[in-house]
Amino acid sequence: MTQLPPLYEGKAKIIYPTADPDILLAEFKDEATAFNAQKRGSIQNKGVMNCAIASHLFQYLATQGIPNHFIAQVAPNKMHIRRVEIIPLEVVVRNRAAGSLCRQTGLPLGRELNPPLVEFYLKNDHLGDPLLTPDRLRLLQVATEEEVVQMRQIALVVNGHLSHFFAQCGITLVDFKLEFGRRPTGEILLADEISPDSCRLWHQGEEDPQKRILDKDRFRQDLGGIEDAYALVMQRVLAQSVS
Repeated sequence: MTQLPPLYEGKAKIIYPTADPDILLAEFKDEATAFNAQKRGSIQNKGVMNCAIASHLFQYLATQGIPNHFIAQVAPNKMHIRRVEIIPLEVVVRNRAAGSLCRQTGLPLGRELNPPLVEFYLKNDHLGDPLLTPDRLRLLQVATEEEVVQMRQIALVVNGHLSHFFAQCGITLVDFKLEFGRRPTGEILLADEISPDSCRLWHQGEEDPQKRILDKDRFRQDLGGIEDAYALVMQRVLAQSVS
């Protein structure tokens, strides 16, 4: 079957149309970026590993009542997804202080956050994906106030499920980023991906602050061993039941 020209190519995925206008094909890439694409590289087999991890986690969340765009994994690095209009917001849930939160607030790395912190960022690399206040969210009108409330509620429920899931894998879910999309009916679906590219994951029981890292921070910080870290996450995720 001839592959149709792509609709969109992002930093981590290429999106293609299919014969069904309601179904898209997402191809996961090996390319890696950090710091809003200022740092670029490649991670061997990242596309295959992230596609497998995301497929498994989307299926798990669906069994927990979280509607999402995943339909089926159709190749090692490809999945069919429902067509949605992506809302240009990144919803970040933080269970522990890390990354920009530490840099901007002075909180110590690893400080437990109870309740979890939910933040909204504008999805715009050219602007540096800025953190949005509630007033700025209303000003930009990229989502209705009802949609913002709904995305926040879904993100917290997803956090509960994923924290439990990863704990069973021997992994701490430090923080993660979610994206959402609108269906033609107005329904909000969880979209994009859930993987070591979009999650900060620490190996439970490992005290060394560098050795415990199992996510893209290994790429950001030039720690090496990133393929092995992603492979470990994939192995442990796929070993868990999706039900």
